[in-house]
Amino acid sequence: MADSYVRVRGAREHNLRSIDVDIPRDALVAFTGVSGSGKSSLAFGTLYAEAQRRYFESVAPYARRLIHQVGAPKVEDITGLPPAVALEQRRSAPTSRSSVGTVTTLSNTLRMLFSRAGDYPEDAAERLDSDAFSPNTAAGACPECHGLGTVHRVTEQSLVPDPALSIRDGAIAAWPGAWQGKNLRDILAALGHDIDRPWRELPQADRDWILFTDEQPVVTVHPVRDVGRIQRPYKGQYMSAKRYVLHTFADSKSETLRKRVQGFMVAEPCPVCAGRRLRPEALAVTFHGQDIATLAGMPLGALAELLRPTAARPDDEVAPTLARDLVARIEVLTELGLGYLSMDRPSPTLSAGELQRLRLATQLRSGLFGVVYVLDEPSAGLHPADTESLLTVLGRLKEAGNSLFVVEHDMEVVRRADWIVDIGPRAGEHGGQVLHSGPVAALADATGSATRRFLFATAPPAVRTVRRPTGTLTLRGVSLHNLRGLDAAFPLGVFTAVTGVSGSGKTTLVTRVLAEAVREHLGDGTTDTGEDGTEAGPMARAQLSGAEGLEAIDRLVRVDQRPIGRTPRSNLATYTGLFDAVRKVFAATDEARARGYTAGRFSFNVAAGRCETCQGEGFVAVELLFLPGTYAPCTACHGARYHPETLEITYRDRTVADVLAMTVDTAADFLADIPAAARSLRTLQDVGLGYLRLGQPATELSGGEAQRIKLATELQRTRRGHTLYLLDEPTTGLHPADTEVLLRQLHGLVDAGHTVVVVEHDMGVVAGADHVIDLGPGGGADGGRIVAAGTPAEVADAPGSRTAPYLARRRARPDAR
Repeated sequence: MADSYVRVRGAREHNLRSIDVDIPRDALVAFTGVSGSGKSSLAFGTLYAEAQRRYFESVAPYARRLIHQVGAPKVEDITGLPPAVALEQRRSAPTSRSSVGTVTTLSNTLRMLFSRAGDYPEDAAERLDSDAFSPNTAAGACPECHGLGTVHRVTEQSLVPDPALSIRDGAIAAWPGAWQGKNLRDILAALGHDIDRPWRELPQADRDWILFTDEQPVVTVHPVRDVGRIQRPYKGQYMSAKRYVLHTFADSKSETLRKRVQGFMVAEPCPVCAGRRLRPEALAVTFHGQDIATLAGMPLGALAELLRPTAARPDDEVAPTLARDLVARIEVLTELGLGYLSMDRPSPTLSAGELQRLRLATQLRSGLFGVVYVLDEPSAGLHPADTESLLTVLGRLKEAGNSLFVVEHDMEVVRRADWIVDIGPRAGEHGGQVLHSGPVAALADATGSATRRFLFATAPPAVRTVRRPTGTLTLRGVSLHNLRGLDAAFPLGVFTAVTGVSGSGKTTLVTRVLAEAVREHLGDGTTDTGEDGTEAGPMARAQLSGAEGLEAIDRLVRVDQRPIGRTPRSNLATYTGLFDAVRKVFAATDEARARGYTAGRFSFNVAAGRCETCQGEGFVAVELLFLPGTYAPCTACHGARYHPETLEITYRDRTVADVLAMTVDTAADFLADIPAAARSLRTLQDVGLGYLRLGQPATELSGGEAQRIKLATELQRTRRGHTLYLLDEPTTGLHPADTEVLLRQLHGLVDAGHTVVVVEHDMGVVAGADHVIDLGPGGGADGGRIVAAGTPAEVADAPGSRTAPYLARRRARPDAR
């Protein structure tokens, strides 16, 4: 009889301690353990990586040279491993051309439906190919906006925000700074324009020419320089502000420059297609009286209802066949709680959890069997009601003959597993051991397991005394996305949890509307740790009819799960600022002073100190042709990042590369007498990140880890006045034991007199809040309303709330997560 287990021997990836483990196939297997214990190292770094390596070996001889570059997992042997598909928690590339329709391939079928079965106008010469209905092809894209739906323009107001200034004083804010900006001003003076008069006093014709001309005249410039410098004339070519902005936005390789000039551009719907992205001949074709742009903009649930009558027709014509396929695939998405999404929703606006569920639904329809699906916290970002549907879909994948290896923290999902592999006992170097591999019930006998206490808890939950608010911040008439004329009150000086099913409007209300209102009130004196320039396209602004209580807020801190960086060059040490203190310590050593090394020498971003082969990244990019690119350790420095001479300098017998390789816990002891570093390390430990390495690349961090790094960076700063902290699902990626650590910090902020508002699905967090705002009742058009607000006890009894029964169970039993 064939062996029905995947048998792993001697796994040593990351912190795994040469573990042996047997895992059943054709089962739902949950990998559990505290954050950083080694779950992902086993599931993704070992099992999936080995399956991928074997795939490369089987595809073509060309792929074999890539295997060495990518690196095989550190494991002695794995037997019984089927082909694997990974569904990770990762955000999409920041491009507005990727959408729900393209991720799920639903748009392909919809385009075929219009091509083959659409109603064409009488004067149409012939039927259009399906590509003609895609805004991402030359055949279908609107020629004016190239299929984007928006055009970027510049106006006098966007280019010259302060018309009281003269050109010399910087009236044309869109122009570059330093020498290039001075050069353009000198050229204007040489052309006879008055650069010292206030902008508003210049003739309109001159202003229009200066800002918008396509002419590029060349003149001789006699620059005015400091005394003693050479006064040498030169030939200068003029470039209008419009030309400079559009040229930089279109052609610059610098993301910083592109982001800067984008601030001087005005995005508006394309005047030709009215934002519908397609050519007129494609928009003239209809189905059920609607064009394809209208159907792509409908919520998926509503689209399925529109197509259902066609799908129900018994004939085998094109329209019923394609409609049946669309309806069947949409039903899976609706079952996963994604019926509120529209096909044209850009991928960058989706959460990592939404993207993973879209991929999961696509896999369910793929018909594969005998495959191992490796999933990274599929319940992340899910309301408990949506988790029930997720488990149903996972069960169908298993019934189709597949194995499911799920890295998971949600105890409800873990309880429904067939098998559990618990890794621990703690994180980092204190983890990496298999504490239990077997049926879920048998975990009760596993000693040292942090998971056991939460899976089988029997003690009643601790009752927290509800704090009394010190005031109220009220938003009136909120309108944005699915929020329509909403009034919302946030009590101050307490811990508030905002709940609701996926798509109900929680994140829109808190991290967009509330954040915008407070930021606008505070002006420039705000901190927003969430902005990283990755938003796709222009963002709609919220509409408010009024706001009260804003004067009580002195500072805003918004912490979300967007990455702290997008390349291996960005890491924990550089983001928190503690690496500045480390570099100063090395520069102060006797040997460094003797060689004339400054703190800059110990930066892997400086040419003198870094390894030139990898430019200080420690990794080199590996392109995998038709597969996603990846990173491999640098062959010169083997990941150390530095030039060999830099590594000759030691502090307490450790090089700067050794320090970057330390975990936060280890570094806290090593640098305990360095105040600037010790403070940062202590706050990182306080939010449960002691297991991370200081130099761990940002590309290896989860969204939850990135969010806690941002929070730790804020916690180490001196806090003055009343601060409003806004967090978007802060417990994502956290084991319940780590959630306890994080909550101590957040409740500590409230005890210190601040206000904390979290968007959260973890009923344990909600049950411990002072105030709960529940949105819904459903997602998308069925949401956007406050269905209940009050203390956790009050919301748990609220009729019509989908959160209420789960909150009531959590308040009654600590194991009901």
